[in-house]
Amino acid sequence: MKRKLDENDAPVSTANAEAPSTGATATFADLGLDSRLLQATARQNWHTPTLVQSKAIPLAIDGRDVLAKAKTGSGKTAAYTLPILQAILKRKQTSSESYTAALILVPTNELVTQVAKVLETLTSYCSREIKVSKLSDKLSDAAQRAVLSDSPDIVVATPARTWHNIKNSALSVDKLTHLVLDEADLVLSYGYDEDLQNVASSLPKGLQTTLMSATLTPEVDTLKGLFCRNPTVLDLVEPDEDGGGVSQFVVKCGEDEKFLLIYCMVKLELIKGKAIIFVSDVDRCYRLKLFFEQFGIRSCLLNSELPVNCRIHAVEEFNRGVYNIIIASDENEVVGEEKDQLESTGEEASSKNTTNEATESSEQNQAVVSSSKKRKSSRRDKNYGISRGIDFKNVAVVINFDLPLSSRSYLHRIGRTARAGQTGMALSFVVPKDKFRKHMPTSVETAENDEKVLSRIIKQQAKRGQEVKPYNFDMKAVEAFRYRMNDALRAVTKVAVREARLRELKQELLKSESLKRHFEENPLEVRHLRHDVELRTTRSQPHLKHVPDYLLPKDGKKAITPNEVGFVPFKKVLDGKGRKSRITKGRGRRVTGRKSDPLKSFKARSKTK
Repeated sequence: MKRKLDENDAPVSTANAEAPSTGATATFADLGLDSRLLQATARQNWHTPTLVQSKAIPLAIDGRDVLAKAKTGSGKTAAYTLPILQAILKRKQTSSESYTAALILVPTNELVTQVAKVLETLTSYCSREIKVSKLSDKLSDAAQRAVLSDSPDIVVATPARTWHNIKNSALSVDKLTHLVLDEADLVLSYGYDEDLQNVASSLPKGLQTTLMSATLTPEVDTLKGLFCRNPTVLDLVEPDEDGGGVSQFVVKCGEDEKFLLIYCMVKLELIKGKAIIFVSDVDRCYRLKLFFEQFGIRSCLLNSELPVNCRIHAVEEFNRGVYNIIIASDENEVVGEEKDQLESTGEEASSKNTTNEATESSEQNQAVVSSSKKRKSSRRDKNYGISRGIDFKNVAVVINFDLPLSSRSYLHRIGRTARAGQTGMALSFVVPKDKFRKHMPTSVETAENDEKVLSRIIKQQAKRGQEVKPYNFDMKAVEAFRYRMNDALRAVTKVAVREARLRELKQELLKSESLKRHFEENPLEVRHLRHDVELRTTRSQPHLKHVPDYLLPKDGKKAITPNEVGFVPFKKVLDGKGRKSRITKGRGRRVTGRKSDPLKSFKARSKTK
């Protein structure tokens, strides 16, 4: 039975009352962890547990089932991995028997790799005692069977991979003691319902289960009933809620003006720092990258067509600072979108056909999975997801180039920035109803409902004490750049986009397969791979790469955004004496003060008779 939802689309429950009122934990040593785990946490400079860690770890060590809701970036991975490692180390003090004791299920291949790396870090001082294996689609069945033949202590995989190996008798779960479902609210929406039911039927009784989620949704309630036995529910609200450190802005503009504004923002450096730009689909992903190439703006892509190795490597290089701009397609929306989609896109359709609406509603009440199955056919890779779970570091700006389909998806997108106590900015482009379909070459279907989605976003953020402010552009000031924008858009044709997609796939497949053996033997050389290379499928227009001064308004860049709204960069250019400096064109040396202006430094004497 579906639970009653509150105003934030979350199930109404007495979760806070169920959470124990334990005091705050000062250090990881107070949690009673093994000394080798304490060494690993100290090596990562983790001195004080986060809220979810201080609450969940003691419960898990005591053998309790836990259902924890905590915001993105709050340390949920360590909250469930540390108790598992503690239990395995304790058991191995008295027994040398080797078997798979813990199974961690996550919704995407990117998260499989991310969780496996966290486990590798935490077991750095006990790697001989604990073996961790990850299962992914890139491995053949024979390779996965070989990985599992050594009976690893912990297995990290998606539900589909897990059931595939259980069914083939490659993975034995007879002696399993711990089960974790990370990002539990995403698992069902990714179409894993049948796999989860099969896995649940094959698990032994008496498992200790941990469910981690960023939201409490009906999907989480379904998984709770399927896997847990009277779990302790931790509905944790930290001082900074999701998006609490994010300055949120919105721009209402036409469909072609999106390209004009983002060109001005990036090229004129009105926004600074690392940025993630969300678009609606894969085609849009390549269109925007080709548009940027016309102006010499480098960017890399994340979408469901690319091989998983390339996606993981791109995220790693972005975190290392190799790239500053990632264009991510968000065609796989996050959980709980079905209701919002019906509200935003199905009002007229439902009035025409009430019978179909009633049928869909009854299916949705019986199992939330039904709608996720309908969306499954449109995905290139059902194990791909970018707006949740992936740990992007030091993201300064999140740009919703195409507005998401719901307020909940918006919340998870902006959660990519302002993590770990930092600040960030979220900027969203919204197409008003009267400007929809006015520029067909740049139009997308989802833009029709932008105003409805924006009203729900504003209402949602107001309840959280946040404000979505208008980002004031002086459109007259950027009008001089319009002809350049039109030149670039004319070069980015449908044929160019199709060729770019084929070219990118060929390049990434070459990196993934042909050079795989070489990179295994020379792991350091993989860092030389670049994902922000130009695709070069459109005609080259070198003059667009430079911004002449006559295009800028009289007062310079400040005239474009009179309110001076923007993100403060992480790093400032300083000279050797700690002062701001600038670089002269041509010579490339730094100069400051009057000497930089030849007219001010010019000296002359009058002739005396």
